[in-house]
Amino acid sequence: MAESHLHRRTKTKPVPTDRTDTPKVDSSVHGGSPSPKPYALAMSALILLTSLVHLALVPIALLAAPFVLPRLKPTSEVCDPIPCQVFTADEARRDAVVEAFKHAWLAYERDAMGDDEYHPISQKGTNLTAAGGIGYTVIDSIDTMLIMGLHDEYERARIWVRDDLSFDRNASFSTFETTIRVMGGLLSAYHLSGGDPLFLEKAREIADPHASCLRLPRLKVYPTTIMEILSALRRCLLCSLNSAILHTLPMKRFIGIKVEKVMLVLKAAALPHGLAPIFVDVETGIYGLSPIRLGSRGDSYYEYLLKQYLQTNQTEDIYREMYDEAMTGIHMYLVQRSVPGNLLTTAELIPDRAKNGKAGWRLLPKQDHLVCFLGGSLMLGATTSGAVVNQVSVPPLPNELSPQGRRDWFTGVELIKTCLATHNTKTKLPPEIAYFSLRNQKQDKNAARKLPPDWYIKAPGKPTPLDARYILRPETVESLFIAFRLTGDTWYRDQGWAIFQAIEKHCRIPTGGYASVINVDQMPVEHEDKMETFMMSETLKYLYLLFSDASVLPLSEYVFNTEGHPLPVFLPITDSSSLL
Repeated sequence: MAESHLHRRTKTKPVPTDRTDTPKVDSSVHGGSPSPKPYALAMSALILLTSLVHLALVPIALLAAPFVLPRLKPTSEVCDPIPCQVFTADEARRDAVVEAFKHAWLAYERDAMGDDEYHPISQKGTNLTAAGGIGYTVIDSIDTMLIMGLHDEYERARIWVRDDLSFDRNASFSTFETTIRVMGGLLSAYHLSGGDPLFLEKAREIADPHASCLRLPRLKVYPTTIMEILSALRRCLLCSLNSAILHTLPMKRFIGIKVEKVMLVLKAAALPHGLAPIFVDVETGIYGLSPIRLGSRGDSYYEYLLKQYLQTNQTEDIYREMYDEAMTGIHMYLVQRSVPGNLLTTAELIPDRAKNGKAGWRLLPKQDHLVCFLGGSLMLGATTSGAVVNQVSVPPLPNELSPQGRRDWFTGVELIKTCLATHNTKTKLPPEIAYFSLRNQKQDKNAARKLPPDWYIKAPGKPTPLDARYILRPETVESLFIAFRLTGDTWYRDQGWAIFQAIEKHCRIPTGGYASVINVDQMPVEHEDKMETFMMSETLKYLYLLFSDASVLPLSEYVFNTEGHPLPVFLPITDSSSLL
């Protein structure tokens, strides 16, 4: 790895209040305004907007710093406060993951090169719009090739980007997906390639036409659905990223202040418990009465609170404070225990009204597979936001963590175990959604057989519900990768290998590529003819990193966006406190 020139600000770690209790949920958990406004903004889009400025303010010189392709010898360097752990690579398992990536990529390249999506069974590709695609799969995969040292595959992908990639499409694309996949992929490729100007040029190309959007006082379009909202925000989000990262320092400061203020609006609207309903009114900045959850539409908010703090070199206390408050709220209201096995799980809060009309909340014992990112995230937060020393041991010692840090570490470890428990199906693959049996709560009458007694998949019907599918998601292996880096415990590698073997057995298509499984608790398996792009950008990348030595993308120097694209830690040029 290139030597880091970053210097962390020396400071005394605050000791947060220890809040480990989990009281019952009642109407004291307020949800903002009594009824949602007609035009509400998804929390994932809002947090994305604010996080972009931190992605954006990475200095070009840092993004272009030389990146040596992995398979390096371990070093003895210690980074503050996350040590650069010295672990040897598990070469056999790592190389098996590389072979799997090639099995996926070469099939896509053969059948669908340049198309947004790949269908391995029918051996064809499709695009997201009738007007054409924008290279989702290619761009999402390039940094994985660079990390794995796949020079030939990378060169062919680069040629396609140079000669064939076009953003001249008269169509709408999801703000969220375009930003995390295309922008994130291009900027990560720019950094990992040592500053190849091609990727920077393409990043400018997708963002330049929209550089004036942040000067508008407010959005002029008021969509009525989440996906329409994300599409409406696409141009502003992309232009804010581009203007901040690709242009002059004055423009960086202008965009930085504009985008940073979005986070300040969220902080001003913060609810007492630190949790965020998934909708917020775009005109008032007040949360609407909407579900509180850690899964779909809510996960990125909690994920990026910590990642913004880490990517800005732990110098922006606003994000640490919001993160700490949110984690305390999660423990107070969402963390639950199952029966009879006492698994630690998370639930959702659904707005409800009593017969007297009083607003309250109903606890829904549902956990998306998406929530499984949280285990590793909590462990990482415990060793950074929750540390009381500048150098944390591997694994951390109890006296090195604050009470909140010890709480979050324990919960993270336990949540990973719960996510692994949901692999106890006939295929050893997890369902998209699991429901849990909680104390004093009746099991859903539509539940299938219990798998095991603590959790279940809602009863398959005709057709099988989406809850039972596995679409090659990465969240559990992401947490396993982080947990291994923070502990050195090979048990996490063994669990990752078991997951990889299940994917190979049930998702691998002999002619090339991998396909989703429609029902993880049914044998023989039935496939859905689709390979999600995050299979190559996240699932196989995190598995590769799990089996690599710790000098490859150390957690002290890189932050991964929500599509698994690594970008370097940096010192921000805009201090959020100056905007308060």
